[in-house]
Amino acid sequence: MPEMRMIDVGEVQLRCAIEEPRDGPGDLVILVHGFPESWYSWRHQLGPLAEAGFTACAIDVRGYGGSDKPHPIEAYALERIVGDLVGLKMALQPDRPAILVGHDWGAPIVWNTALTNPEHFHAVAGMAVPFAGVPSRPFTEVFHQHFTSQGKFFYQEYFQEPGVAEAEAERDPRDWVERMMYSISGDVPPGDYFSKPYGATFLEGLPDPEPMPWLSKADLDYYENEFRQWGFRGPLNRYRNHVADFEWLQEWKGQQIEQPALFIGGTRDPATFLFGAVSDPIALMKMSAPKVEGHILDNVGHWTQQESPDEVNRLLIDWLDRL
Repeated sequence: MPEMRMIDVGEVQLRCAIEEPRDGPGDLVILVHGFPESWYSWRHQLGPLAEAGFTACAIDVRGYGGSDKPHPIEAYALERIVGDLVGLKMALQPDRPAILVGHDWGAPIVWNTALTNPEHFHAVAGMAVPFAGVPSRPFTEVFHQHFTSQGKFFYQEYFQEPGVAEAEAERDPRDWVERMMYSISGDVPPGDYFSKPYGATFLEGLPDPEPMPWLSKADLDYYENEFRQWGFRGPLNRYRNHVADFEWLQEWKGQQIEQPALFIGGTRDPATFLFGAVSDPIALMKMSAPKVEGHILDNVGHWTQQESPDEVNRLLIDWLDRL
């Protein structure tokens, strides 16, 4: 098991799961999870990374698990979470740059951390969500145009009003997490389960989950315990900062991620293809991260490093060894 540590990163303290090589600290690799997850989402990567000679640090993003949970919506703006990663790097490895790896929400967090702080991070990897560059408009405008204005449900619109999604998710956190994970995994039968009208709830229309080989009862127990203890407000507040994030990132308009980058997606992950907006996410990334190496895994859904841990570990460690 990794060592669990609380680390002061500036504004908040983060709970971190840290595993080091047996012969002492190696280059720092910071692992950033998505929604609705925790450091535990990297349980299959910590040991192999340490065995490969790296210090692996999987965090609970602010608002999750054992990390601090400020109440205001604005406390979850991208600028603040990027600051957490810089503070963590300075606490653990102040003398040289570190490496970032993110999944789901963690992917745009690490892409933009690398973009805005290249002096602190010399390489970056993201899973499930490709980097499309500094945005030209807030994402709220995008989904209002393509979904809400046409009377269609979009999960991020549903997440906007404080308290609404929290109430649905917190009634039965285990059921909510299991249904969400199943619905966009590589195990769910083909189907457009999120095609429903505006005004629907998140769970409406989602199929009853079947057992997933990569998600055990013990895994579900862990996630359930985390969200039953601490709720969903902090995690959902991340979705309520699109306008603030857009405004902050305009300072870097026209700039690219110049560091070596790695992208891993899945053929059955809607986020990999930006919900149908792109057919080639790697070509898209090359426009804003020219040094990207990309891999799309067959029959893998959204939960990349959990669904296909051996292949992800092989690709990730091979890339790290070549940096």
